[in-house]
Amino acid sequence: MGLTPGTVLVVLPTLGDRLDTLELTLLSVEAQRPEVPLRLVVVAPESATDARALAARFGATVVSDPKTGISAAINAGIESAQDETYYAWIGDDDLFRPAGLRRLLDLMESSPDVVVAYGGCDYIDPEGRTIGTSRAGRAAQWLLPWGPDLIPHPGSMIRLDAMRAAGLFDPALKYAMDLDMFLRLRRSGRYVSTRQSVSAFRWHPDSLTVANRRASSAESEAVKRRHLPRQVARLAPLWEVPVRWAAERAAVTVSSRARRLGVQGEVSHAG
Repeated sequence: MGLTPGTVLVVLPTLGDRLDTLELTLLSVEAQRPEVPLRLVVVAPESATDARALAARFGATVVSDPKTGISAAINAGIESAQDETYYAWIGDDDLFRPAGLRRLLDLMESSPDVVVAYGGCDYIDPEGRTIGTSRAGRAAQWLLPWGPDLIPHPGSMIRLDAMRAAGLFDPALKYAMDLDMFLRLRRSGRYVSTRQSVSAFRWHPDSLTVANRRASSAESEAVKRRHLPRQVARLAPLWEVPVRWAAERAAVTVSSRARRLGVQGEVSHAG
């Protein structure tokens, strides 16, 4: 089967336990179709019958979750690719902004040596209100080896042949599989970006526990170290501590803003 230039494989993994936000996510994918040739693959457990039926209503190809972690679930979606050229990911409670995939696709097709395109990402609270926006732009790719990962997974697009050559997502990783992929792909070609928001990440202020943040930071640090030259990796603690502190403070700030908006919304509704 020959390649169809510009076709995007959108992979959406879900456990099927958030049907309300899943439908909003599916609607945001559907809104991209008039401007972008895409095929949606939803990866879900066989027991998630309602989610699988909902995905089928939106024309998705439904693939069974191998139940060995998020990385393996995403890989199962990628392995079901047909003739698509590019890969994009979306969580089951995240959103693509209007024309978001079109902007990323235009960036990907701006030059044959582009392997990753990414844009800005809005942080939204559980009610969909914007509480902040990440617009790191070109700086994000330079920060990857030692700073925070500011390339949003739900706001990026990757050339599939480059991803296959680099290897799919590491099944051993639970939090930093996208960081690991972005670091591997730096050897394969150029990264391009836009500061315009192309996606929205739903921030649940009460679900991000301190334990999860610490586990995520530890995994990210381990991933970055294995991509650094050995001599440089030994110096990593010099910048890991301030980067970890800054990331935790940013998470606390965003969570506080989300809670404040939630309280304001409740007061407004009660009035």
